[in-house]
Amino acid sequence: MAAVVALILALVMFPASSPVSALSSNYYSKTCPKLETAVTNAVKKAIKNDKTVPAALLRMHFHDCFIRGCDASVLLESKGKNTAEKDGPPNISLHAFYVIDNAKKAVEAMCPGVVSCADILALSARDAVALSGGPTWDVPKGRKDGRISKATDTRQLPAPTFNISQLQQSFSQRGLSMADLVALSGGHSLGFSHCSSFQNRIHNFNATLDIDPSISPSFATSLRQVCPAHNKVKNAGATLDSSTTVFDNAYYKLLLQGKSLFSSDQSLITTPKTKALVSKFSRSKSAFEKAFVQSMIRMSSITGGGQEIRLDCRRVN
Repeated sequence: MAAVVALILALVMFPASSPVSALSSNYYSKTCPKLETAVTNAVKKAIKNDKTVPAALLRMHFHDCFIRGCDASVLLESKGKNTAEKDGPPNISLHAFYVIDNAKKAVEAMCPGVVSCADILALSARDAVALSGGPTWDVPKGRKDGRISKATDTRQLPAPTFNISQLQQSFSQRGLSMADLVALSGGHSLGFSHCSSFQNRIHNFNATLDIDPSISPSFATSLRQVCPAHNKVKNAGATLDSSTTVFDNAYYKLLLQGKSLFSSDQSLITTPKTKALVSKFSRSKSAFEKAFVQSMIRMSSITGGGQEIRLDCRRVN
């Protein structure tokens, strides 16, 4: 699977995008009552054939919401002289777009022109978590699809090298708190990262140290074996936690042991407030799940400039 570089930490500086409460969990109850069943079936079918689909869908949703709000701009194809978000460097590794296409096709057959691609993506991300052993929740719906998608916007997605103050700034600009940051980072329970996203921690860390001192020495050794200094293996990398296809709280336990991949992950234990939450979530899966659901609802309610119900998720109407 593609490098899960900024699964949660994606951000763009569009101050106009902020969480709002205009969405409703029963938005389609009369116009498309079987919507959620159709989406869940599409996600289930895809997972049956490819265990990397849940991580891909969750990451796709984050990357959508953090650029211009949750408006399905990440799904649009490049056209003519415009290079779309999905072809920006941080998004080259996104995959499983076909799952959204299949869900949209099934929904259009039942309720033509009614349900946005942005809502289908939000529902798919929820199903990805639930079908991986994680919690489920009522997804607020009513998003509109955007008409603008620019690869240049992806330059503003923060790197996995971010420290806690950079992360705090990123999230606060999206109307999200430090508590949301810690909870949403638990999305790294699913997925895989290429070497390039954590190379900075295991080779030439700084002028005097080769390896980041906050990383477990034995863990660093194992990563260096997979990712040598001049790695030539295109798909070399590591899973984000020890149970990469199961949505659980192992990520937080590993964090406390110095066994997280990214600098941005490890930064969560560099302030008392965030470290206390990491400790809490490492001890209680239920506390983590409750917090994750609340933060996901907040994050997926960031609205942008969506204006339409796209008929084809890859193209504007």
